[in-house]
Amino acid sequence: MYDYIKGNVAELTPTYVVLDNHGVGYMINISLNSFNALQHQEDVVKVYVYEAIREDAHLLYGFTERRERELFLLLISVSGVGANTARMILSSLTPSDLEQTIASENVGILKSVKGIGAKTAERIIVDLKDKIKLSTDTLLDKSQVTSEVFDEAMSALVMLGFTKQMSQKALKKLFTAEPTITVEQAIKKALKMM
Repeated sequence: MYDYIKGNVAELTPTYVVLDNHGVGYMINISLNSFNALQHQEDVVKVYVYEAIREDAHLLYGFTERRERELFLLLISVSGVGANTARMILSSLTPSDLEQTIASENVGILKSVKGIGAKTAERIIVDLKDKIKLSTDTLLDKSQVTSEVFDEAMSALVMLGFTKQMSQKALKKLFTAEPTITVEQAIKKALKMM
């Protein structure tokens, strides 16, 4: 099982990317969210992957963020939702929008995704609403902050001896004010606040 593939972007389309890793080209199916993220990255990129093995094919699905891959895996665990349907959902909604849609049980938004009917939308919500946690770690009050940056800063502060609760409170304030803050900036500013 692959966790991620790092390489040069040899080809990029809205539906797939070809990553050249030491002379081997990996064709990886992607969502529009990942496509948008990959357009703004340097030549060498890191894509988290999921390998779908079928009788007739071995397919790779890729994501620029771990959280998007986690949501993809949750979606394909729902009966009637295959890998392409999950990719379609993640192309129509950002990870945080999808989390909010499921948590607020908004069937209408899921039904607006091409190929998703009322029954499938309801099944996704019923199956996943308890697995989606709308917490400061994942959504940070709707701001478009990657949970990886937040988690990394949180880990560093905890290792420095601060409590998780105190660290979380300081970081939440910082990320709400500056959604694009880096890990280093977050740690430095949080230290001044505590």
